Amino acid sequence: MILTPSVPYSDRMPSRPPDGDDSRQPGPSPSPRDLIRIDHLRKVFGDGTPNELLALDDVSCSIQEGDFVSIVGPSGCGKSTLLRILAGLLDYSDGSVTLDGAPVQGTRRDIGVVFQNPVLLPWRTILDNVLLPAEVLGLDMNAARVRARALLAMVRLEGFENRLPSQLSGGMQQRASIARALLHDPRILLMDEPFGALDAMTREQMNLELQRIWTESRKTIVLITHSIPEAVFLGDVVLVMTARPGALRRVVPIDLPRPRTMALTATPEFGERAQEIRAFFNHAGSFD
Repeated sequence: MILTPSVPYSDRMPSRPPDGDDSRQPGPSPSPRDLIRIDHLRKVFGDGTPNELLALDDVSCSIQEGDFVSIVGPSGCGKSTLLRILAGLLDYSDGSVTLDGAPVQGTRRDIGVVFQNPVLLPWRTILDNVLLPAEVLGLDMNAARVRARALLAMVRLEGFENRLPSQLSGGMQQRASIARALLHDPRILLMDEPFGALDAMTREQMNLELQRIWTESRKTIVLITHSIPEAVFLGDVVLVMTARPGALRRVVPIDLPRPRTMALTATPEFGERAQEIRAFFNHAGSFD
């Protein structure tokens, strides 16, 4: 299994231990291939206040280098909170998150983030937008400019370097944001519902593009999505989360061959994987 939960999962979620019972099931044995480890992660907003909100509760898993991991779950279940914790943009209340054995504390150069909206600066050209991380991180600008042009070619935006964001379609802008996130050559690319605002046809094309970019770059990618077909199409494995407080319900390996084409989505094998994940949700969007 590519991504290993540190606690067993069953159709019925295990009940919480009684007060005072500190016992927990052991995490997975350390593996030299594990890139990210999340152990008993817990996130509370407004800790100690009347409006305290438990967002994530006892989340544990490990991710290996080079994996493509999709995360699905009901709206408000803490998927984006988990991603922001992995990115070092948000503190957590309990547990641990490590990258190569080192705690994730604050932002890191080896992590790139792509958000739902491209967040391109409208007054800067596409090339200058992609170069922004080099300016912030103080990288060599000549080398960065060469890399930026190569990345724009990889995401098929060659010839659009001097255009403004307003002159590009939504899908093209999102490709530019992916190139920007890859500029400083991070080991990990975190993507928070990056194609949610796109129309269905453009979204399918972006799925194919992202698969190609991942194949060429071999980055470790963690993708948040509300689309079960998208999660299955792109992922080596799909994490299924519960409604708030978010916890890991299932880890579903996706053993479909690559490269994947849109024709694959019409096959019984694809439908079986999607239905396996869909079965965890009832019509209200929560878990059965």
